[in-house]
Amino acid sequence: MSGGPAGEREDIGWQRLDKWLWCARFMRHRADCAALVSRGGLRINRQPTDKPHARLRVGDIVTLALRGAVRVIEIRALASRRGPAGEAATLYREIPPADAMPCPDGETASYPPDRPPS
Repeated sequence: MSGGPAGEREDIGWQRLDKWLWCARFMRHRADCAALVSRGGLRINRQPTDKPHARLRVGDIVTLALRGAVRVIEIRALASRRGPAGEAATLYREIPPADAMPCPDGETASYPPDRPPS
């Protein structure tokens, strides 16, 4: 059997981070996705990672610096293949910055997203 040790093969509950980024069309080549992760510009659920083989699951929040902007996305589905852009867009949901989201009283949030008000 190929694919490495049984504990490292993808199953229906998780997918390699670099493969998911490639399938979701964040970069053109899978090697570029692996390099992006290896540079350390990515977080999964607020935890920094530099491992392209990190396990990504539905519901995870990924923060990445890409093309001069910081993007925060929620994983909605794992990819079965690298499909067209329309299909790739269904794999995730963009989360807008906290400072752009209105507060219940009509103001805007002025605290960093990782530190709620006391």
